[in-house]
Amino acid sequence: MIDWRNGQPFSSFFGDIYFSRDSGLEEKRHVFLQGNHLSERFASLATGEGDAFAIGETGFGTGLSFLCAWQLFHEIAPSRGSLDFFSVEKYPLDERELADALALWPALQQYADDLVARWPRRVPGWNRWSFADGRVRLTLAIGDVAETLPEIHNGIDAWFLDGFSPARNPEMWTQPVFEHVVHASRPGATFATYTCAGWVRHGLEQAGFQVSKQPGFGRKREMLRGCLPGSPLMQPSSPATAIVIGGGVAGCAVASALAMRGVSVALIERAPALAAAASGNPRGILHARLSASMNLLQRFVLASYGHALALLDEKLPIDGIARAQCGELQLAFSAEEVQRINKLVALDWPPHILRYVNAAEASALAGIELSHGGLWFPAGGWLVPPRFCAELAAGPGIVRHTGHRVESLMAMDAGWRVEGKDQQGQTWSHEAQIAVICTGYQVKSFAPMANFPLTPVRGQITMVPATPYSENLRTVVCTSGYLAPSTEGLHMMGATHGFNDEAINLRASDHAANLARLVEISPMLAKAINIDSLDVEGLAGRAAVRASMPGALPLVGELLPGLYTSLGHGTRGLITAGLSGELIAAAACGQLSPLPASVLSALSPARRLMGLICRASRTGT
Repeated sequence: MIDWRNGQPFSSFFGDIYFSRDSGLEEKRHVFLQGNHLSERFASLATGEGDAFAIGETGFGTGLSFLCAWQLFHEIAPSRGSLDFFSVEKYPLDERELADALALWPALQQYADDLVARWPRRVPGWNRWSFADGRVRLTLAIGDVAETLPEIHNGIDAWFLDGFSPARNPEMWTQPVFEHVVHASRPGATFATYTCAGWVRHGLEQAGFQVSKQPGFGRKREMLRGCLPGSPLMQPSSPATAIVIGGGVAGCAVASALAMRGVSVALIERAPALAAAASGNPRGILHARLSASMNLLQRFVLASYGHALALLDEKLPIDGIARAQCGELQLAFSAEEVQRINKLVALDWPPHILRYVNAAEASALAGIELSHGGLWFPAGGWLVPPRFCAELAAGPGIVRHTGHRVESLMAMDAGWRVEGKDQQGQTWSHEAQIAVICTGYQVKSFAPMANFPLTPVRGQITMVPATPYSENLRTVVCTSGYLAPSTEGLHMMGATHGFNDEAINLRASDHAANLARLVEISPMLAKAINIDSLDVEGLAGRAAVRASMPGALPLVGELLPGLYTSLGHGTRGLITAGLSGELIAAAACGQLSPLPASVLSALSPARRLMGLICRASRTGT
């Protein structure tokens, strides 16, 4: 995308410069920061983290505008409010291009380094990354501006209209785009742009902005700025307190996201320790099973995958002990998988997300002989879920209450109250402004959840002793099951799926089913491990029960006023729980959502409960 001309980045695709030749940094500050009066507006944010200011941008480019806004926010409001920055970009730079472009601005290096570190985690669609201990949030939508802007949920306070020149990139400056900008804005929102083209001014005025000309930067004599009529609405205050029920990955992720926003969280878990149920496996794999259709589930899984990788980088860095980025191979072992993989490959994915490899390449990556090629996910790997839960729940503002069984959940005038008994049989209770339910299928015992079709799904993993040959395995390999590289002399294999099965005793038959999948992965490996001679009765493993929903989309969002859920993640919890926690925290605090409105609607427990009620009324059940 970038060509370099006289030491400055240039887009040959659009035939335009990325920055002013006078000074790209000063241009951004003059046009966008001063043009939107951001110094004064940042200074007026309330003390604390609840007051959020949202900036929208058309054209992320090198990210220079984002870094300028972040730097100003840090200087003006070091302890006041939080900053949401939303940007859309159809043609993102690659890692090297971004780093080289931002290296031009040493004054921004501390901010640029953090952005460059997140950049390899970008996915097609929506990306949400947090910076500055959660006080600065970037939502980067990689896609078409006309399709993206209507999906913004909650309002924008200031706009950076920063596409390439209107004459060279007219798709960014159409009347529908201007109208989408207005629709996504709060009353009193402002905009600024370097262009002064008459048709741009007329289009913005027609959309609803009051527009004026201002002195431009450098060689540009004039620029445009404007505002929408009305005064900014009073934002809802963030909750001061929250109850999170469930100490698995879903609950710990919600607690972490709320605590980063200054909310005091009571994290309640009925077991004596966190991650005691489905999140308690000794290892879990990051498995993003994608389809060729960019449907709502696919968009959610993709966004969750990129967010999970960035969150893990922050909470559980790669060390080979608690987490390994060894990559994942999804093998084309059946006609159905060949069809899925061929359709996916035809979509031309960025290579840092996935690429196709033949059997020889797959074997070289894996370190063992494989009979099939497939998809290579270089960022895939494994982690220790209990360690992840512990890191998420370790933040200040989170008080853990383990060994506390919840027996009742009641709405109060000022929020929600939970009551129950601890392991000694003593009665306890907590009250908070909001409550979040993040338990398993047993949640149906709570009255508001009784009608949801949450299904228990039993899964059993098997620990297989390594052999000299199997020790060569370097990456996670997936067919109808999965096999992970050995640690401490054992491979983890999994997992069985038993619907409506709540037992957690180990079963030799399930060990045998897991071992049978080794032939799908590698006949040579199956022979080396000698699966026919293994004593399945004596193999180690673990069984746990997850909750799943029909259609595979979990229940994430507000169910009743002040009552939220993060439920039904099924086998995808390690990927989807983190973004779900961010979604709930943003919604509870009245902040910009990390997901498009259509995906929010599909996840919404309130909408899905209403659908169940309507269907029941039609059928008379």
